[in-house]
Amino acid sequence: MNKPIKKYKSGNFSGVIWMNEREVDGAKVGFKTLTLTRSWKDKEQAIWRNEHLNFRRSDIPKIMAIMNKLQEDLFLSEEGDDDE
Repeated sequence: MNKPIKKYKSGNFSGVIWMNEREVDGAKVGFKTLTLTRSWKDKEQAIWRNEHLNFRRSDIPKIMAIMNKLQEDLFLSEEGDDDE
């Protein structure tokens, strides 16, 4: 059974590191995964909603590379860029 080993929260975002087990060649092997969650209140139905994304450790560098490029694009505006 998966067990959360660390939790982090920032605003309406949270991250959890999980310890998982799988059987490989008759032996139990442990490995870690992570879950990112975004929570928001549905104003029409007056209930809290959650959106979950699950990743493996090897996914983190790929996600970070994409996020860095997105951040560059959003915060390094070109001359004449009217976004903000």
